[in-house]
Amino acid sequence: MSPQPDTSPAPSLTEVETHGVDRIPDAERTATPLDLFRLAFGGANTFSTCVLGAFPILFGLSFWQGLAATLLGVVAGALILCPMAVFGPVNGTNNAVSSSAHLGVHGRVIGSFLSLLTAIAFFSISVWSSGDALVGGAHRLFGLPRGDLSYVVAYALFACLVLAVCVYGFRFMLFVNKVAVAAASLLFLLGAIAFAGDFDPSYAGVFTDSADAATQSLFWPSFIGAALIVLSNPVSFGAFLGDWSRYIPASTPRRKVIGAAFLSQIATLLPFLFGLSTASIIAAKAPGYVDPAAPDFVGGLLAISPGWFFLPVCLIALIGGMSTGTTALYGTGLDFSSVFPRLSRVQATLFVGVLSIAFIFIGRFGLNLVQSISTFATMIITCTTPWMVVMMLGFWTRRGWYDPDALQVFNRRQRGGRYWFAHGWNWRGMTAWWVSAVIGVLFTNIPGQFVGPLGDLADGVDIGLPLSLVVAAVLFLSLLRLFPEPRAVYGPEGARLARTVDVPVPPITGPGAESGEPEPVAVTNGG
Repeated sequence: MSPQPDTSPAPSLTEVETHGVDRIPDAERTATPLDLFRLAFGGANTFSTCVLGAFPILFGLSFWQGLAATLLGVVAGALILCPMAVFGPVNGTNNAVSSSAHLGVHGRVIGSFLSLLTAIAFFSISVWSSGDALVGGAHRLFGLPRGDLSYVVAYALFACLVLAVCVYGFRFMLFVNKVAVAAASLLFLLGAIAFAGDFDPSYAGVFTDSADAATQSLFWPSFIGAALIVLSNPVSFGAFLGDWSRYIPASTPRRKVIGAAFLSQIATLLPFLFGLSTASIIAAKAPGYVDPAAPDFVGGLLAISPGWFFLPVCLIALIGGMSTGTTALYGTGLDFSSVFPRLSRVQATLFVGVLSIAFIFIGRFGLNLVQSISTFATMIITCTTPWMVVMMLGFWTRRGWYDPDALQVFNRRQRGGRYWFAHGWNWRGMTAWWVSAVIGVLFTNIPGQFVGPLGDLADGVDIGLPLSLVVAAVLFLSLLRLFPEPRAVYGPEGARLARTVDVPVPPITGPGAESGEPEPVAVTNGG
């Protein structure tokens, strides 16, 4: 029987969200799959995604080769990402907390720190790229000096606005993204008009029939490398989908939640293709801006833009920076509060926000990390993807069955429960994660930035991420067969594919353990 609809008024946009990673009460789960679409798409419908879309051209591909690499990266990334959306509605908490079921009560901190690092990296990329575009556009429009002071003001403006939205929380962030999705999409479509006269799909790149053998040998490494950079964008949302989908009712059909996450990334073809198309124009008209040794996509875009498009560029930078920044920083504060439960969500958001802002300024003006941050982000994704594989296969073998009270043991500073395993660690999931992550790093090949010790074994092709995906899947399922988990972690229907062993469940002890325990929950087939 369906529960009666809640009639209490929805919280105000300006009411500060009080929930951390505790389970969201059913009465407050008023979000929809469409809201998840808006947040996930809005977080990527930005200027920083355009910069990533320019990489196929920076790697020397033609427009059509770059289009193929982009489509491959976006579709593959969306397929990897979308199952991660189901944990939020099922457990009412974020994905890092849900990972307790597969990595253990203590092992769940791995997900928290991975998402924390990912958020800081992509928040920095967003602020840097959007700030540079805003300053550049203002310089062309109003003659604003392009000195350090201008960049400081632009970065500080973005960072403080984003921090303010994140402090208010989910509903304010959802409102910002509702506006951003429509506004940024309209501005990108306006950009198609601005550059239609200059766009030439026949841009050939460097891998032409007349290229020498040494250049031709770099085609597949460049193609795969470009596709993986594109793929890193949707995969980067894996740790954060639960932050937003936890407000979706548990009764929502699973296919709708997964579909919303998948389509949100397919929709990012809009900013990706904008970046790819304009990069091909820059390469033809102002090739100095796409020099792989010192690329400057923002400067090149401003150089080829008609005068009337400078203001839309500034608006894209402002709106996109707000959208990406809020989705990244919100998840960062939420995860930090889950690792250090003594901090409220607001306190954790402020603390991590200040640290992130300091990182942005030091990286931009002190250590010159703007370019190398892309390497940092790629390495984080290489380590995060195996964690996602463990989560998704764990969901499948458990048939979507979880004990929400046992998931909160770490946050309450308790011990025991279904997910205690060996002193709070599930070495099966932990082993599958760290072994595959290490292998991924060893085989990573990012030309000119980072090449792992085994990165050249595939003739320069970066196979780190695909290899880590396969190793994580095979190793985790093998460990579940060879070393059975306790029967208690599986639902009434039992395990799928994995073996189990009957062992007693350690009682939950510690603060609040005497209170009643809610019933475990299971995902429905979702129609």
